[in-house]
Amino acid sequence: MSYAVQQNDRLTAEITDLTHDGAGVAKVGGYPLFIPGALPGETVEFKVTKTLKKYGFGMLLNIIEASEDRVEPPCPVFPECGGCQIQHLSYEGQLERKRKMVREVMDRIAKLPDVPVHPVKGMEHPWRYRNKSQIPFAERDGQVVAGFFRSRTHSIMDTETCLIQSTEADVVMRAIKHGLHKLGLKAYDEHKDKGFLRHVVIRKGKATGETMVVLVTRKRKFPQKDAAVELIRGVLPDVTSIIQNVNDRKTNVIMGDETIPLFGPEVITDEIGGVRFEISARSFYQINPDQTEVLYSQALEYAGLTGDESVIDAYCGIGTISLFLAKKAKEVYGVEIVPQAIEDAKRNAELNGFTNTHFEAGAAEDVIPRWYKDGKRFDVLVVDPPRKGCDEHLLRTILEHRPKRIVYVSCNPATLARDLRILEDGGYKTKEVQPVDMFPQSSHVEAVALVELK
Repeated sequence: MSYAVQQNDRLTAEITDLTHDGAGVAKVGGYPLFIPGALPGETVEFKVTKTLKKYGFGMLLNIIEASEDRVEPPCPVFPECGGCQIQHLSYEGQLERKRKMVREVMDRIAKLPDVPVHPVKGMEHPWRYRNKSQIPFAERDGQVVAGFFRSRTHSIMDTETCLIQSTEADVVMRAIKHGLHKLGLKAYDEHKDKGFLRHVVIRKGKATGETMVVLVTRKRKFPQKDAAVELIRGVLPDVTSIIQNVNDRKTNVIMGDETIPLFGPEVITDEIGGVRFEISARSFYQINPDQTEVLYSQALEYAGLTGDESVIDAYCGIGTISLFLAKKAKEVYGVEIVPQAIEDAKRNAELNGFTNTHFEAGAAEDVIPRWYKDGKRFDVLVVDPPRKGCDEHLLRTILEHRPKRIVYVSCNPATLARDLRILEDGGYKTKEVQPVDMFPQSSHVEAVALVELK
């Protein structure tokens, strides 16, 4: 390193890349520095705020030469809010950076420079896409604050609107924030473990318009229950369901185990690609319904089903991908470690009249080998694992039993690339990768990979 970077140095450098969480990357004498707010192609002045052995951090001071992809962020609390990372990058620029992110890990981690990575499938209108909002509430100087956590903190940034959540969520958030004290209720103080209202969760069925409001409370006893229901119905007359969820633990986990209906049914419904789903207060359900259909349609296309195939859906959740597959497959076997999700999956299969599905609770790496041991044979395996990627035991099971085709749905390109390398070394070939933009304005990207037995 020709220059020893020191904390508090004021430097000028060109930004060459973006990190996975949207910070610009500059290199000074070969030493990488991560600078939030800076974009590739820009020349910037920055102050070094922290130095570690292999990399450091900087604070953007001045943009000397701006990127042609830089735009004015429409949100008044960007970039302090942690919800979005790249609103200052044009949407076309966002899609290109996300494709580059997937391409880079395919080259560097998967060692697959020849595998096609297609342009990212994005949204026509990349705003107001979230069908679920989880809004924390707190007391500050005697006032109720609500909004979203500041980036990398647990401090709530008070706000009145969020441009990636539904307008219904904005309306409910403002009404409860300004009406909570009138109800004689206090917001939760996580440091003192006191107060009543912890979070408000709003869920909306995009296709049906049905809306659920969940009040997450510290105690079961709800002194102004009827007045709270009246307040919500007053600002949201078409609300379908109002639920109380009790979370009496001192924890960062949002939901507790007990839910109590206050108004309307315990579930709302939504529809994706002609398949109907029931959504409870605690159900897992994809955040962006428009792009979920794009993602799952891509998975279905890669599965190449003719009606004669037996398919495994590992990490099946409430059966969203499973039921897409069941439209074209002979039979679908879904496995998920969360028992409640499996109950939801069975109910959703029944709701849609599917008789060719089988769901079982357990770890995929335990259940799938047992299915093979019991004599089942599968043509296609679909995996949609969490960010950490596939369990190594599941990968060993795949390599042992060798299904002809694997469709890998990923929310983390790095672990996708790692797992593809393992599958390639075990006798599979990655044919192509299709990224999908599930979270516009954020730095996250999902991808679907088609993998076939050599």
